[in-house]
This record gives sequence, C-alpha cells and structure tokens, in this order.
Amino acid sequence: MAETIDDISIDWTDEEGVQKVRELKKEVLTRGAWSTLMFAYQEVGRGEEEFGPVKFRVGRYQKRNGRFSPHSKFNISSVKQAKQVVQILQAWIDEYGEDE
Repeated sequence: MAETIDDISIDWTDEEGVQKVRELKKEVLTRGAWSTLMFAYQEVGRGEEEFGPVKFRVGRYQKRNGRFSPHSKFNISSVKQAKQVVQILQAWIDEYGEDE
C-alpha cells in the first residue's frame, strides 16, 4: 500500500526477486480519497522469461487509514483492444457531447 498517489506502482517482483510486472507509464486521472490511475505495463507470463506485449490498466484506489489500497481494476489486454475502446469512447463522445 502507498501513502501518496505518486507512490502507487504496479511494478511487481516475485519472492525469488524476478520482476514479473514492469510499469511503463502512469497517469493520474483523479485525485482524492478515491483516486483513478491508468497504467501502461508489461508482464512476464508463466514459464516465460521475457516481458510480453504492452497492456493497459485502469485502477481505482481508496485512501483508508492514511494509505491507498487497490479497490478495483480493469485490464486491457492488447493494443488492438485499447484501440477498440478508444474508437467506441470517441464515437460516444461525438454523439453525446463533452462534459465540461
């Protein structure tokens, strides 16, 4: 758990010291007691030694007792899927207008 939003990371190393998840980029979408962050990352699959393709994650974090803990997440498993999400969101934004 992290004390500040800036301390939140999805880098992960297993008990043997092998990095399994590598955070590439992080953007903070909202700040506060409930914060939303977006990550670009790579992970090493089971039985593999190399990092795989870039993936994306949107995560919600709740600040409780002075520390942020993960509450929920949505993983986008490929660049192709990310492009689909972007296209659909753009179409909806174009249709329904932008919230200002």
